[in-house]
Amino acid sequence: MRNMSFMLTTEQIRNRTKTVTRRLGWKTLKPGDRIAACRKCMGLKKGEKIERIAELRVVSVRQERLERMLDDGLYGMTECVNEGFPDMTVDDFVDFFCRSHKGVYPETPITRIEFEYCEPETSR
Repeated sequence: MRNMSFMLTTEQIRNRTKTVTRRLGWKTLKPGDRIAACRKCMGLKKGEKIERIAELRVVSVRQERLERMLDDGLYGMTECVNEGFPDMTVDDFVDFFCRSHKGVYPETPITRIEFEYCEPETSR
């Protein structure tokens, strides 16, 4: 099982409000693959350990441009909710994604990964 960092959306994973993520790369994922959602996977300081948050099962994987969210407003709003940002505008989400990923623009092809949570929700 591969680890995937959710450093920018840790709370959305903990709260299970996120069912879609967008990534550069990750093109070889297939439906049914399992992923360990982690707070942080790379750049760990000495003594830090990987913190696994949840186990995910990939539902679908496809390549698309971020600008699809801008071109189809209803799709964009739905995707903001799926990404765990129900109160964010589509423009703000696309801007946030581009600023947090060097060299990414709305026309950049990215990998859209839809997933489900494998283990039952635990009470907190």
